[in-house]
Amino acid sequence: MARTRAADYDDKRKSILKLSARAFAQHGYDKTSMAQIAKICGFSKALLYHYYENKETLLVDIISAHLEDLVDAVETASNDEQTPLERLRSLCRALMTAYEDADSEHKLQINELSFLPNEKKQGIIELERKLVAIFADAVAAVNPQFGDESALIKPVTMSLFGMLNWSYLWFRPGGDLTREGYADLVVELLLNGSRSLDVTAVR
Repeated sequence: MARTRAADYDDKRKSILKLSARAFAQHGYDKTSMAQIAKICGFSKALLYHYYENKETLLVDIISAHLEDLVDAVETASNDEQTPLERLRSLCRALMTAYEDADSEHKLQINELSFLPNEKKQGIIELERKLVAIFADAVAAVNPQFGDESALIKPVTMSLFGMLNWSYLWFRPGGDLTREGYADLVVELLLNGSRSLDVTAVR
């Protein structure tokens, strides 16, 4: 007979993901054992293995859940009634807000994917592509001079992510900028820079 799930199974699983993400981010995925994770979570090793069979599945779930949250946040922030500029601002604000309290998960997504075999990365890569596609559409919409098939859309979009993604290294609550304020700043920098590009000169 299959083992019955406890009523708090999902809550415990979410707690494992959050605590494991912090441990992996602080000590390194390769240097953190399942035994250490069990201790941090206050579980026995046997109970931890009831939820996750190994570190790989744990890392996959941490990053996948993080990306799913990001995709949900930006999809919720976007609607058909917005102007292209309003949409891009909403997307950037939503992403910065979703990054709050997710520094560990974000760090793992950026730095630790190399520890996963290719077959375990596919779902994560698909989520990343979906997120990039949402922003690429918004970047194209505020830069109609690019054209729908412009080779500039991807590099400009990835430059946008560069400004937003690496903010976890320096952004601190209570500073001169709010998360929404920084998102707006990034949009202005992107627009002022991308609109001045000579599309015909870019190779």
